[in-house]
Amino acid sequence: MAVVFEKPKALTDAVLHYCPGCTHGIIHRLVAEAIDELGIGGRTIGVASVGCSVMTYNYFNCDMVQAAHGRAPAVATGVKRSDSNNIVFTYQGDGDLAAIGTAETVHSAARGENITIIFVNNAIYGMTGGQMAPTTLPGQVTQTSPYGRDVEKVGYPLKVCEMLSQVDGATYLERVAVNNVKNIKVAKAAIKKAFQNQVEGKGFSLVEVLSTCPTNWGMTPENAIHWLEENMMPYYPLGVYKDKTAK
Repeated sequence: MAVVFEKPKALTDAVLHYCPGCTHGIIHRLVAEAIDELGIGGRTIGVASVGCSVMTYNYFNCDMVQAAHGRAPAVATGVKRSDSNNIVFTYQGDGDLAAIGTAETVHSAARGENITIIFVNNAIYGMTGGQMAPTTLPGQVTQTSPYGRDVEKVGYPLKVCEMLSQVDGATYLERVAVNNVKNIKVAKAAIKKAFQNQVEGKGFSLVEVLSTCPTNWGMTPENAIHWLEENMMPYYPLGVYKDKTAK
């Protein structure tokens, strides 16, 4: 019987620690499939961030480096510059990339570093208990915004793709989601393109993936998908925000 579906070689056999309904697992698979299909597993190095994704070094079957909170783009820069043949990616949540790591993200884009960033946006701090994040929506209830995010007091959410689209050094920016099969296919193509850009030396690529956090949102996995579609996707529109490689 022909094999039509199997685990990517770039994933280990470790059991994922994520909560039921969390879409990190889908995103992990898409990253692994891109690595396999491009045949770059032997020279790929991942940089794990701090947050729910802190244990990605257990899940990807490639060399991994653990970065301090928010510093993954800086670490990735060093790894890439030490040997330009390395294919280097970071895997970061919004509490890591868009909060303590904002400067590292912006300046790695400004320098046009030839790295790939996978940015998972679930609008909340997941690992530490559900606090308000830089990406938390206006009015969204969290552990530290029990009456909803008040933009008059704490400001507006950061829209990372829109912000980085104004940075000259950024090559490719796309926001995707993994809420249904159609969008998962789009997300896979975006992630693969971000890696392909690096293989071809085209510069800084970031793919933002809208993701769910059923546990900290206080929802079932099914309702979390609906909440993402009804609330996050209108505020964070999907699409390509910059592509210098487009003809």
